[in-house]
Amino acid sequence: MGTSSSSYAPKTVYLDVDGKMQKVIFSRYCSPCDIRELLCSSSNIARNTAIRLVDSEGALVSIDPTMPTNTPNSQYKVMPQSTGQVGDKEDMFQNVLSQVAEQFSRAFRINELKTEVTNRLAMLEKRVELEGLKMVEIEKCKNDLRKLRDEMTSKGGGRVTCGCKYSFTEDGKKLSPRRDVPNYPKYTLSQETIEALKKPTFDVWHWEHNEMLSCLEYMYHDLGLVKEFNMNPITLKRWLLGIQENYRNNPFHNFRHCFCVSQMMYGMIHLCNLQERLTMTDMCILMTAAVCHDLDHPGYNNTYQINAHTELAVRYNDISPLENHHCAVAFQIISMPECNIFANIETEAFKHLRQAIITLILATDMARHGEILDSFKQNVDNFDFTNHKHVTCLKLVLIKCCDISNEVRPTEVAEPWLDCLLEEYFMQSDREKSEGLPVAPFMDRDKVTKPTAQIGFIKFVLIPMFETVMKLFPQIEEIMVQPLRDSRDHYEELKQIDDAMTERPRMVFPFRGGSKASA
Repeated sequence: MGTSSSSYAPKTVYLDVDGKMQKVIFSRYCSPCDIRELLCSSSNIARNTAIRLVDSEGALVSIDPTMPTNTPNSQYKVMPQSTGQVGDKEDMFQNVLSQVAEQFSRAFRINELKTEVTNRLAMLEKRVELEGLKMVEIEKCKNDLRKLRDEMTSKGGGRVTCGCKYSFTEDGKKLSPRRDVPNYPKYTLSQETIEALKKPTFDVWHWEHNEMLSCLEYMYHDLGLVKEFNMNPITLKRWLLGIQENYRNNPFHNFRHCFCVSQMMYGMIHLCNLQERLTMTDMCILMTAAVCHDLDHPGYNNTYQINAHTELAVRYNDISPLENHHCAVAFQIISMPECNIFANIETEAFKHLRQAIITLILATDMARHGEILDSFKQNVDNFDFTNHKHVTCLKLVLIKCCDISNEVRPTEVAEPWLDCLLEEYFMQSDREKSEGLPVAPFMDRDKVTKPTAQIGFIKFVLIPMFETVMKLFPQIEEIMVQPLRDSRDHYEELKQIDDAMTERPRMVFPFRGGSKASA
């Protein structure tokens, strides 16, 4: 992450290829795809073959520029992904299906049957994970299991799954989160990656979804949350998969944004030494709220929901409809036993966690920005970490900072996020125009530019908020506040250039401007 010349040196790994050592050298700036092709070529494996890289102890190694180097005495092995044994797997699932169908025939024991199916599935999922089965190989059997559960639900009058994914398209279709086996591999994070995760400069664009899931899992373990709240590690994996499944593929409000906000929260916890000042419960509230804060975001903001009288706006009486929906989806996922990371804590403790997480997610509604920041300003000069009201106010501001923190990151990381945001804005404004609804100028593709979109937001929202937090944590100035000032200056320079380019033709060819040129 530094700028020294050593960061440009190529990386070297040693492979065991049929008992012979093969030396592979690549740049730190190669893409994971390039590195995979290089490993295939070095190991005499067809170019497009799916491969995995394991160390001398059999542990998976992440194939990316930050992968840990090794020595000639600890060579890595490149192994093609196995595709065999499908028949055995299908037999295994068919056997379970037969047993479930037999139990289902006992019509008066429907509740017992549901419990038994859930237990059998949990055992089967654990076995599948240990054997390293791929999702594509068991999709057919999983579909059969889903159909059977739906059948049980309709006949037994009970609810096995909950609808957590709501579509805003015309068909009104509802989707449920997949009850997936935790199938993403356990990556070995290099020390370089572990350290980078703690910094706001972390580049979130270089990671695939499975790798982001592994990083989130690592954060929960590293902060001690898994141990403190007695979380089942398999349940944590399943919960994270449920979270990922319930983020839509929007240009901006998607799972990568969820990871971006969660990583920034993890970074601020380390940068501000919050582990020494807040409780483990506070850490859990901050991280979980960050992970869940935009669940099932439809890509259209609260203004659209309210003006269009959508189902969500009606359900929540025009009061933060999206944020209320994010909370509801979050706890619908947690209410599923196989995804309940809080299953092993006391009822009162869970009630406290739930209320605090809801409070933080609701605070991400920008309509409440002024109210929340003013409240924090009243406390910051005499802040008391033993005062519950002060700490709650701090947590609200922290999740707000993380939610809108893109401009804190390096330009090459932040600017693509602006492109994504504008794309989502333009989708909404186009729809508002077609439906005859009011259109906000900052969302109108005919009126907004990158500089005009960012200058006011950075000057009047981001910098005042982060400078207020800086009063409590002076260490954030260099790494978080100064980048915001630099970003403001950057966009102001771009605006001056845009203005000059716009003015110049009007001065040279005044007759072409008509009445607009004289405005």
